[in-house]
Amino acid sequence: MPRPTLLVRSALVAVAMVATLALGACAAPAQNAEVDPAAPDVGIQLFQLPWTSIANECETTLGPNGFAWVLTSPPQEHITRDEWWASYQPVSYQLQSRLGTRDEFADMVARCDAAGVDIIADAVINHMTGQDDPGIGFAGSEYAHYEYPGLYDVDDFHHCGLTTYDDIEDYTSREQVQQCELVNLADLDTASPRVREQIGSYLDDLLSLGVAGFRIDAAKHMAADDVAAIVGELPEGTRIMSEVIRGGGEPITPEEYTAFGEVFEFTYARDLTPPLSNGVFSDPELGGDRPQHVPSENALVFVDNHDTERGEANVTYRDGDMYVIANALMLADDYGTPIVYSGYAFSDRDAGASTEADGSVSDATCAEASGPREAYDDGERTCVQSWDAVIGMLRFRAAVGDAPRMPGVDEGDAYGFEREGRGVVAVNVGDEPVTIRIPTSMADGDYCDAITGGATSGDAQSCVGAQYSVESGEAVFALEPVSAAAIHVPVRQ
Repeated sequence: MPRPTLLVRSALVAVAMVATLALGACAAPAQNAEVDPAAPDVGIQLFQLPWTSIANECETTLGPNGFAWVLTSPPQEHITRDEWWASYQPVSYQLQSRLGTRDEFADMVARCDAAGVDIIADAVINHMTGQDDPGIGFAGSEYAHYEYPGLYDVDDFHHCGLTTYDDIEDYTSREQVQQCELVNLADLDTASPRVREQIGSYLDDLLSLGVAGFRIDAAKHMAADDVAAIVGELPEGTRIMSEVIRGGGEPITPEEYTAFGEVFEFTYARDLTPPLSNGVFSDPELGGDRPQHVPSENALVFVDNHDTERGEANVTYRDGDMYVIANALMLADDYGTPIVYSGYAFSDRDAGASTEADGSVSDATCAEASGPREAYDDGERTCVQSWDAVIGMLRFRAAVGDAPRMPGVDEGDAYGFEREGRGVVAVNVGDEPVTIRIPTSMADGDYCDAITGGATSGDAQSCVGAQYSVESGEAVFALEPVSAAAIHVPVRQ
């Protein structure tokens, strides 16, 4: 279906957000009525969620509440295993996986688009693999290494006695490939024009179905020039998000990949979460580029993702209210483009999502979720996109727009800051109640708290949950242990 231009879509979504805020806001004086909500920019990673479920989420939750885009798991055909990482071991470029069929993927894109939500597909273009279980075979497709001879780095073939690409081109017997043990993960030769053309065809195929862009998995393991050459052939406006992990003593930096798109800024989460455990807060660099961070316009920021929740992340869904605090601080910030993460509970870090008897991932709904649970059963969806606090912070973000972040205030284990003239956020990570006063240029009055629900729909005179006051240029928050609060101008009574 034809896709509206970005400008038109932003305008349409902004109008929808105006209507949403009008229904959900407390009565406000005339000076606040002129605050136009910003167009949505926040994304959400719906990890290992089937295409049919994502389509439903777009229509029922994501679009109505102001999410701008969804990052899906890889749609490629992959090895047949139960672990989550099987999705990152593709065997072909066919759009057939345990998350759904090609038709279901296309239907999801169309339905999400109609709801005002873009689809970003996770693209695994660094490597290809094959089935390693003779009892399984090749997942119903031609063997990937046989189907795409000549696509692989010559180093992958040295143990077979092959040293040139001409040798590899002739090495097409399926039996020979198996003898060469190319059923293991093998890097593609992304410097090769032929390889780039094959990858480009796959990405073009996804674009033909209406996706808005791609997360480039393992971009750090491909030369920046190679990635640039591949994505440079895509239509103008295609959104590119590169996974480039900063640090570890490696010379490769995210800055090398910003010339052709955004990058995931891993340093952001590393800086955000330590104060949540030690209560020692300090402002980041304000009003300019942050040290050891890519420029804000290139940065995708997150609390955790499918990799870090199984590794380095200090705060995850298991931390309940502390996870709410981390997401609230991220969504209140003026740096980067946030991406919220929604996955499933696990005790085995390799465990995949719950599946049906045929191996397909089970459909899931988040209609009943409103916040973190004290405990989750393995496989249960975390449903972060439906949490009242996250939805409230999306409205906060729409209300504060591009207002700059002001210097923060800390009081004991509490901390907060203003987005100039538009909103104030405050958190308490300690185990004792704290009252904190944060300077603000917002008008005096009582405000509904976005974190605990905002205003009652259809009743402009009442608030759901807490309310806080601005008095003589200070926002006053009496915070319970491990809690957050946020007020903004459209919810002034």
